[in-house]
Amino acid sequence: MLRHGVSVILKIRYIRICNKTKNLFSPTRLGPYTLKNRVVLPPLTRSRSSQPGDIPNELMAEYYAQRSSAGFMVTEGTQIEPRGQGYAWTPGIYSSRQVEGWKKVTRAVHEKEGIIFAQLWHVGRVSHNSLQPCNASPVAPSAIPAGENVKVFIETGPGEGALATASCPRALEKRKLVRLSGCTPGQLRTPLMPVLTVWKFTVQMDTVNQFMSSHSNKREDEYGGSLHNRLRFLREVTQAVADVVGKDRVGVRFAPLFQTTDEVRVYLGPWKMIPMKPIPKPLKFLKKSE
Repeated sequence: MLRHGVSVILKIRYIRICNKTKNLFSPTRLGPYTLKNRVVLPPLTRSRSSQPGDIPNELMAEYYAQRSSAGFMVTEGTQIEPRGQGYAWTPGIYSSRQVEGWKKVTRAVHEKEGIIFAQLWHVGRVSHNSLQPCNASPVAPSAIPAGENVKVFIETGPGEGALATASCPRALEKRKLVRLSGCTPGQLRTPLMPVLTVWKFTVQMDTVNQFMSSHSNKREDEYGGSLHNRLRFLREVTQAVADVVGKDRVGVRFAPLFQTTDEVRVYLGPWKMIPMKPIPKPLKFLKKSE
């Protein structure tokens, strides 16, 4: 009787679990896309791009194709310009060879009927001189280091690397800041655009995130000070990208309460108030991250 009772209880629990998760594997709509299920592969940095040039390759195409059964996938961090790199061997999307490499990846995914989002990033101060053009200092909203405990992965030899403390950044001049905000849409005006959906990464180690934080952003112009001003860069970048690829193909991962590289929490205000401030309407994808 005890065994029979346990069997009944387990069966009831199994049915309850199935009822709760049945929608997980059912199709759904996300903007213009029909997703085969509601499982998402999050961005996972792998540092497998071909060198020199940080070029997406066949190994990366195979990696994403193997995971194309997910509802959609978000690629690893993909720097939009050379100064945006924070780890050795992460792929870029600013050269013609990189674009051709990403076309291999998207082709492999689409052959498996998968959907893939490009996670665009610029790491700002979370970088190292050795990763920067001409060994220059990384760029950031303000010349404030990320902290001694913040490590980045740098190349120490062919195929070899090690962790190193992030270098002290230099503050972006306003004219160069405006140029940076136009960098992402500039890279999207490529033959890759017809097969590209964009996921804008704005938490933890991203330049946009550093503008949002009152700790890393001490600017005295229209990009610093009030919350509205600190969100300005996010608004401009998101709008610029949406103008190029369309609002229904742009997503923003947004963290109203996030952990930075050098302090525990930065509170940006109530979640219900935040989305209307930085996001162009009617943007299709918005992810809340705590």
